[in-house]
Formats: sequence, C-alpha cells, structure tokens
Amino acid sequence: MGKTLRVLYEGRVQGVGFRYLARRIAAGFDVTGYVRNLPDGRVELLASGEAEEFLQALRESELAGHITDESVLQTEPPAGLRGFEIRP
Repeated sequence: MGKTLRVLYEGRVQGVGFRYLARRIAAGFDVTGYVRNLPDGRVELLASGEAEEFLQALRESELAGHITDESVLQTEPPAGLRGFEIRP
C-alpha cells in the first residue's frame, strides 16, 4: 500500500461538483479515502494507496481552475477505511 495523504484545498471548491468529480477520478486508482466540505469553505480529501497519482490526476482535471491553494500532509491511514466516499 502507498502513502496516506490529507489534502486541504482552498479556492472556489464548494458548490462546483468538486467532491463528485474527485470520487469519479478516484475510481481510476487503487485508493481508499474520502472527500468532504469544511465549514470554512475549504475541501478536505484523504487518500490512501495510489494517493500521489490520484492527486496528480485531480491537478490535471477541470477542477484545477477552482483550486487556489493545496496543503498536503502525510498521515497515518485510518482504520476501517473502504472505498472512496463523499462525506457530509
């Protein structure tokens, strides 16, 4: 298994289909994790497995124009994570 990365995205990332496109892109990679909106307007994404490849695909997608900042931290994988889901 690859790395586990926690990413915080800033910009116009809520209300533009960001989470749904992230889930669709995740289907093409061996990743588990989640994506969710945060109350402060950012989007949090956690990806474990082919995380770096998945994040690069996000950067090259139509989402790129909505992202003004991306903070990436390596973290420990949470227990019991299956699939890639959108969280409320």
